[in-house]
Amino acid sequence: MNFESGHVRPLAISPAGDRLFAVNTPDNRLAVYTITAGGLTLAAEVPVGLEPVAVAARTNLAGRTEAWVVNHLSDSVSIVEVDPADVTRSRVVRTLLVGDEPRDVVFAGSAHSRAFITCAHRGQNRPGDPQLTTAGVGRADVWAFDANNLGAALGGTPISGSPLALFGDTPRALAASPDGTVVYAAILDSGNQMMAITEQVVTNNGGLPPPPPGSTGGAPDTGLIVKFDGSRWRDEIGRDWSASVAFAVPDKDVFLLNADATPLALVSGTSFVTGVGTVLFNMAVRPTTGKLYVANTDAQNQVRFEPFVRGHLAESRITVISGTTATPHHLNPHINYGTVPGPQSEIDRSLAFPTHLAFSSDGHTLFVAGFGSGKIGIFNADDLEAGVITETQLAVGNGPSGATRRATGST
Repeated sequence: MNFESGHVRPLAISPAGDRLFAVNTPDNRLAVYTITAGGLTLAAEVPVGLEPVAVAARTNLAGRTEAWVVNHLSDSVSIVEVDPADVTRSRVVRTLLVGDEPRDVVFAGSAHSRAFITCAHRGQNRPGDPQLTTAGVGRADVWAFDANNLGAALGGTPISGSPLALFGDTPRALAASPDGTVVYAAILDSGNQMMAITEQVVTNNGGLPPPPPGSTGGAPDTGLIVKFDGSRWRDEIGRDWSASVAFAVPDKDVFLLNADATPLALVSGTSFVTGVGTVLFNMAVRPTTGKLYVANTDAQNQVRFEPFVRGHLAESRITVISGTTATPHHLNPHINYGTVPGPQSEIDRSLAFPTHLAFSSDGHTLFVAGFGSGKIGIFNADDLEAGVITETQLAVGNGPSGATRRATGST
């Protein structure tokens, strides 16, 4: 049995549009393909770090193409320079040492010359005291480097203020605004402000809410899931359980960083977005409007009793963020959750577990990798923002985890 780290940004196209880079996670390599009118041809494979999960491409000051590869297991970033004379001689020219379990990389800043990497708030390469037992210290880090001046130190020299700790659990995806001035960082398991109270506490404080209509009596005493409404912990009938929960849970899902700031910092004013989803996968910025799209699933934890859950455990969604306002859109509104099991026609139309997003160059079309469905969903972005789900689906095999699009139109 082979356990692999999950892909985050497994594909990238060179700035010139002539090369496709793909991470080979189990073999610890970067595959380099030549793009032609006839398709793809494997041109080279470059050994990198352990379990690469993301790659991004840029042009360096010498005019050569670089592929920055994020190595999830070896806590590093491998910088591969593509040899323009002989692609088979492409090699790693620099290795950056970063925090634990790095996941994604983007280039941003006004000159798009800064590299940003998401990492967990720990690791052998993290400088200083991580304050793991200190209240109020986040568990999500963003590292930043000047891609044109990495410094002489072994492992590179991060920009002042890097790593920047965000108040969330482990981060995953990154995205940059079209002008490069803002970097968006998403928390993977951002939660939905819910928690469970133990059976004894529930029993000693009024017991469970009444069962839903149609339920049979005699259910045993159990714990209870309650939701934080911004100030108090409440159950489904509005009772306040705050006296039994000695903490609050913020809902900071996506953070906004000032990509040009030195030291590295969040944007001024409101620097986070709430209400995005429970588990946040990848993000993409619509090139024509600057709106941020976030692939996510949202758990239905508040629904009690298996006969009422009936397989409706979580919803696959795209959340559109304009400014700091999040508007979620369910990708499968056609499902009738009252019919169990669902008919094959519903299954055929469904797109589950959205993990990766890519836009057409004109911003009108959104491509969504449905990891759980073995399909790519193709959406009209205007319709999606209006809450109208009109999509075409392309079957691609099991577990699609990435998608990218060349400027000329091929996907």
